[in-house]
Amino acid sequence: MAIKKKGASDSSKIKVESTVSSATERLLLAALEQGGESFETGRYLITYREQAADQGLKSLKAQGFRVADARDFDDQAVTPEDVGDADALMFPEIGVALVGGAAMQERGMSLQAEPETDGPVQVIEPEYFVFADNSEYLRGFASAANTIAKDLGAERGAVAEEEELEAAVLGATWGLVRCKVPPSVRSGLRIKVAVLDTGMDLGHPDFAGRVVTTQTFVGQPVQDLHGHGTHCIGTACGPLAPPSTTPRYGIAYRARIFAGKVLTNSGSGTGAGVLAGMNWAIANRCEVISMSLGSQSPVQAAYTNAGAAALRNGCLIIAAAGNAGANTGSPANSPTIMSVASLDSTLTPSSFSNRGKIEIAAPGRDVFSSWPRPTRYRTISGTSMATPHVAGCAALWAQTNPMLRGAALWRQLQSSARPLPFPASSVGSGLVQAP
Repeated sequence: MAIKKKGASDSSKIKVESTVSSATERLLLAALEQGGESFETGRYLITYREQAADQGLKSLKAQGFRVADARDFDDQAVTPEDVGDADALMFPEIGVALVGGAAMQERGMSLQAEPETDGPVQVIEPEYFVFADNSEYLRGFASAANTIAKDLGAERGAVAEEEELEAAVLGATWGLVRCKVPPSVRSGLRIKVAVLDTGMDLGHPDFAGRVVTTQTFVGQPVQDLHGHGTHCIGTACGPLAPPSTTPRYGIAYRARIFAGKVLTNSGSGTGAGVLAGMNWAIANRCEVISMSLGSQSPVQAAYTNAGAAALRNGCLIIAAAGNAGANTGSPANSPTIMSVASLDSTLTPSSFSNRGKIEIAAPGRDVFSSWPRPTRYRTISGTSMATPHVAGCAALWAQTNPMLRGAALWRQLQSSARPLPFPASSVGSGLVQAP
């Protein structure tokens, strides 16, 4: 692989502390020790009005904040850990700043204060932790995990046999077959696909020779010790012809992979880390940005601004709806981010899949894809698995026409989706289809 690196109970508490290896995980540990269910980090996100990021930067400095600007770093690849004693970090591509809670208090800033109508600030919001599927369940979404576990134990048999037969005949997983990927002549050539997740197994043999641009936003190497990120990258951008008898599981097999590590090896992260990854992917003009992660927060202006910035710059952010069988979680609940629901092999909505604000649906049950060595492959379920199906198909569509970027690509994905006999609140426009 050609790697282009840009950066590189009481007893249970003891175990957690012994494995903490990043500032993100230390922040989460501190929050867990305080108790509660809010999962706020104690820091804040300032979202600025459109085209007002530079004005906001000047305003912060005028108030005495020590501000770091992502533009001062190569490819705008920066994390809070990279800025020393700065108490604010500006992400100019998306018009959002991260500010420490103590620094805000010192300068008399408050969430309750109404923004000035002629000022640059749109809103100030708490920053929340975000999680990959598995970790999300452990941190307060146990009911979702239980739902999936129970669901996976039922309704198998004949359907599973049919899936295996399809894979054997067509040489592809059931998800790719349902999305009409094998017949497509498109490969995602020259399309940049950013997957913001737990990183990637950079030595996985199925990706040998691929150009992969990497960046970490969590203070840990990009190398994936969790598995979630490698699995998602595999579905979105895995090889056309894996070795041996392994079925084809990847869609955009010639796309340029941007692996942004915004979640730690424990599957946890912060809103700022995710926003930093989004800012980086937009600055690099990645046509497709895939995020299989979520939080308990309501709709946040910071994510909405980031999604809008992406669309203005010819990028499309695609995010998992979540697996609690409830309302769509954040950041997928933002109106400028495409939300993805999960389908079973029978093309029915997965019982765990969130609903409400849903744009499109994709295979998310029993999805086979790559996994860090030595395991190499694994089958798992969730809207996290559905999301890279959409991202991969988006890359194929983007290859067909240079005009299919941003909002136009969003419309194309929805207009070409296979309609399904279920409410739009469960499946959106229907099942994503390859060109």
